[in-house]
Amino acid sequence: MKKEILEKIKQYETIIIHRHIRPDPDAYGSQGGLAEILRASFTDKHIYTVGQEDPSLHFLNRMDQIEDQVYNGALVIVCDTANRERISDERYQLGDFLIKIDHHPNEDPYGDLLWVDTSASSVSEMIYEFYLECKDEGLKMTNDAARLIYAGIVGDTGRFLYPSTTEKTFRYAAELIQYGFNRSLLYTQLYEMDFNLLKLKGFVLQNFELRPSGAGSVIIKKDLLEQFQVSVSEASQLVSVLGDVKGIKAWAFFIEEGDQIRVRLRSKGPVINGLAKKYKGGGHPLAAGASVYSWDDVEQVIEDLDELCRK
Repeated sequence: MKKEILEKIKQYETIIIHRHIRPDPDAYGSQGGLAEILRASFTDKHIYTVGQEDPSLHFLNRMDQIEDQVYNGALVIVCDTANRERISDERYQLGDFLIKIDHHPNEDPYGDLLWVDTSASSVSEMIYEFYLECKDEGLKMTNDAARLIYAGIVGDTGRFLYPSTTEKTFRYAAELIQYGFNRSLLYTQLYEMDFNLLKLKGFVLQNFELRPSGAGSVIIKKDLLEQFQVSVSEASQLVSVLGDVKGIKAWAFFIEEGDQIRVRLRSKGPVINGLAKKYKGGGHPLAAGASVYSWDDVEQVIEDLDELCRK
């Protein structure tokens, strides 16, 4: 599959790389890392990264602004995006050929060519594997590509703490840190928090609910976001903070955004992507998400999560 993807890349002069909405470090890392590899390897090609930006991740990469006509006859690659609804920038449909590279369960097999590896810790890990497989055919790694890929791996493994971290993940990370980027600075940029977000973190730790079953929940309404002057995307960064709570098995963050309520699910054991799917969401067995549209639905999600933990 990796060789097939490389052959497709060789056939096109213009390559446009997308990722998911509300991006995280793996979305930026896989998208930007692939772009940097291709720019270094094929200097005659036009390589673009697109999608709505997240200001908190500007330190990783910035997106290109391109006109619709650039998609004419172009190859489009979508990284780290399980389903079509979550692709940032709907113009991905305007290209000539579509490739999906992802590590989520392949419940929406979109695209003309698909490389999905659910055993990978991150799509950034897959991009590095793509480079290793094809470097004898001209692919080149750069310091900035290594920085982006490493950031994506660190982000999606929770600094190598999540069960998705494998021996291969550590091996790839060890190879990547040999490139010329400032690892200490990168960690600081990935994990430092603005004062307002840090205050909200304190509020979350003081006000989350934990049921006897081990099911935890946090509700963050619009007025709370306004009180702490924190955006929805910034609040979403706090979803992992309950992982240190003794006795918690799985938990849900509910963050009000417009006419919907974002549901962020995390787990230490119970498989939760089935619960996310019930509410038209999805994700990994231990990290998933969905959206609901009423506070009654929120209560039902909490009840479902409680039952899942009790079982």
